[in-house]
Amino acid sequence: MYIRTISFISLIVMALAAENPIAIISQSQDISPDGSFSSKWESANGISFKEEGVLKNPGQKDAEAEEVRGSASWTAPDGTKVNLDWLANENGANFQGSHLPTPPPTQPVPVLIQRALDWIAAHPYKEEKNRL
Repeated sequence: MYIRTISFISLIVMALAAENPIAIISQSQDISPDGSFSSKWESANGISFKEEGVLKNPGQKDAEAEEVRGSASWTAPDGTKVNLDWLANENGANFQGSHLPTPPPTQPVPVLIQRALDWIAAHPYKEEKNRL
């Protein structure tokens, strides 16, 4: 839910920052009694937004979670087309877009640390049986 709010607020701010009002050329939304929802809109300046959410494992106390999947696209001031996709659920939020930075490649484990890990794996800790 927080992702939807952040996305929607940022797009509203962009629209308010424009000198001239920007028309919404299409819009649809649906909220179902089971907690699922969908929202979709497109503006006259080419911004589009789409989001869908469902309640996973409804009624299961520790397993119930909302999953939200969405996308947005717009044209950057330099003319580049920007696409952003996201998935938010009980595991956190994951954003994907060619304009987002990527982490550096993983580095190999240093030799001394790998030796220590191998030794620990070969010699598991054994609890004392007659502990007071």
